Amino acid sequence: MTQPTQDFILETRNLTKAFKGFTAVDDVNLNIQRGHIHALIGPNGAGKTTVFNLLTKFLQPTTGSILFNGDDITSMKPAAIARKGVIRSFQISAVFPHLTVIENVRIALQRKEGNSFHFWRSEKILNRLNDRAQELLEQVGLGKFSDTITVDLPYGRKRALEIATTLAVEPELMLLDEPTQGMGHEDVSLVTDLIKKVSKDRTILMVEHNLHVVSELADRITVLQRGAILTEGTYDQVSANPQVREAYMGTAADEVEAENAKQAAAQEKDTEVVA
Repeated sequence: MTQPTQDFILETRNLTKAFKGFTAVDDVNLNIQRGHIHALIGPNGAGKTTVFNLLTKFLQPTTGSILFNGDDITSMKPAAIARKGVIRSFQISAVFPHLTVIENVRIALQRKEGNSFHFWRSEKILNRLNDRAQELLEQVGLGKFSDTITVDLPYGRKRALEIATTLAVEPELMLLDEPTQGMGHEDVSLVTDLIKKVSKDRTILMVEHNLHVVSELADRITVLQRGAILTEGTYDQVSANPQVREAYMGTAADEVEAENAKQAAAQEKDTEVVA
């Protein structure tokens, strides 16, 4: 096995994807540090989803290479990538709406064991997975919902269940594609806290449009524009970049700053009251 370069769990080298003359991903070099939450952001059409599809081999690169733990995985199929520990949430998180919450996690655990289609096996044999399933539900805040029919869960709790089924296959690198999309403020907070919690001892690469979520979670950010990397850095570095503001963040960055200032003012007021 090739030794990992520095401490990067995932690297892309000159990654390019062209569709009949249109270059959707243009010479992208990503370096995802082990143990970090790395956010991929950019305006619509920037190439974020195409990059995710290339990393999980739902698309084959036109040119370039992808390395995971130092091994070249460019030619591997999606199932082989997943077995190595690179898991995109929807790959294994399609929940069954009319099964209970714990049954969904148990099925994900069966996939990990390689017997996901052995539905004819005795209930006693399958029940040995219940303890681990319950542990995972507790980890994502769904312990008391184990016997709830999945379709009855609120939207944010369903996303928590998806994350639980992702964790069931023990990913080394989790790819989350807009995990807070379509959520209200309460659910966004719930899922943001959950991602922060499950990131312990894991690496997460996420696409996320909600810049407040990005500012809360990301150790490092890569900004894409027209399929190419515009800049990289911490949130403070990226949000201060004039090119980024012009290309993407603009008023959205101002809104994040205003929200942070509002929270700081509220905390200061609370402190004065206590004093």
